[in-house]
Amino acid sequence: MAKILIVDDEPRIRELIREHLQYAGYTCEEAADGSAALAQVSSAHFDLVILDLMMPFMDGMTCLREMRSRHINTPVIILTARGEEYDKLAGLEGGADDYVVKPFSPRELVARVKAVLNRTLARTGAAPSVMTFGELSIDTASHTVKVGGEEVNLTPKEFDLLVFLASNKGIALSREKILQKVWNYDYFGEDRTVDTHVKMLRGHLGACRGYIVTVWGIGYKFDPDARR
Repeated sequence: MAKILIVDDEPRIRELIREHLQYAGYTCEEAADGSAALAQVSSAHFDLVILDLMMPFMDGMTCLREMRSRHINTPVIILTARGEEYDKLAGLEGGADDYVVKPFSPRELVARVKAVLNRTLARTGAAPSVMTFGELSIDTASHTVKVGGEEVNLTPKEFDLLVFLASNKGIALSREKILQKVWNYDYFGEDRTVDTHVKMLRGHLGACRGYIVTVWGIGYKFDPDARR
């Protein structure tokens, strides 16, 4: 049974989310601000964090960045009341796995929670434990990626995206297909989610960034032999 931390300074919002998640079979704990949430994720295991951005003492974005700087890679879904594209992209670039805009449908939030939790990090039978492409090596068993022998730090979602692309080397994959296989949803997804994560992943890959090729009008493909 997955354990989820709900972080929001509004008790009614926390209660609403908790009721729907518990009904769906999840175990929930709560925190009223980012500093309390950071203390909880640092001392206990959670399978997912639902994190509001606008909070006192420590806002959600600061909490998220601090989590990632401490290498706490627990998946995070951010909540934003403003719905501005800047908030969404800033959250994704800060290491969030998904976002929901307030006011939100509890059913949509539960669907997104299930999508994040259902992703499969271990690609049993789909790829060897270690995939090597030139200077890039991907170890699905230890969940590590190295470029030129140096380990690079990826979020869980970035790692999932890289494994999926590399496991389908040379195949042009649509954004819709990537959303379906990496995020485990299509209806609630947005093309920009894929584009943002590809941009961040390329930034981490350095000299191997060109392995991820944009296929105009379709999406992306992994091609380590592409001209860079």
